[in-house]
Amino acid sequence: MILILSSPSGAGKTTLTRMLMQDKSLDLTLSVSVTTRARRSSEIDGIHYRFIDRREFERMKSDGDLLEWAEVHGNGYGTPRAPVERVLAEGRDMLFDVDWQGAKQMRERLGDDVVTIFVLPPSMRELRSRLERRAEDSSQTIDQRLDNAKAEIERWRNYHYVIVNDDLQRAYSDALAIVTAERLRALRAAAGIESFVQSLIHG
Repeated sequence: MILILSSPSGAGKTTLTRMLMQDKSLDLTLSVSVTTRARRSSEIDGIHYRFIDRREFERMKSDGDLLEWAEVHGNGYGTPRAPVERVLAEGRDMLFDVDWQGAKQMRERLGDDVVTIFVLPPSMRELRSRLERRAEDSSQTIDQRLDNAKAEIERWRNYHYVIVNDDLQRAYSDALAIVTAERLRALRAAAGIESFVQSLIHG
């Protein structure tokens, strides 16, 4: 399973992603995106993103090394192909923190393996407040992010699930429920369940 979380900037997808990764029982592998944007003071290269220059980003695009890519707020973002293919070949689940453009490309390329969740803020006022509390962007950048957020929010219908993040713990519980339900889908459980079903029938 490829689990994708998307949201407008500040709505909570990164926090929910971190909480899911901290639950070792879920055994999720986080896909680390590359980006051309400047590293924030709170970010660690190789953990939150791999920070690369524009030339390297364009090379990865042209060489087919990116599974998906997008331009967001004037910066390039993308998912390196090789680590994803390696983890999926091991039969393990991956978690992605990408925007709607990346989610769309992943669905088109990987089909039923992809499960998408869109995280909504409780209000635009709260979204602005969260961005301001983060204290990592200028007021001009925050205004731009809020304008872009309205267009991003319109994409919610393209996702399998929607979570309104008005209470972080409840939003996390909803995300956990989605992971549990998706892992129990017959399509995904087929390999492990087939032999069990045969033993029930013929045992």
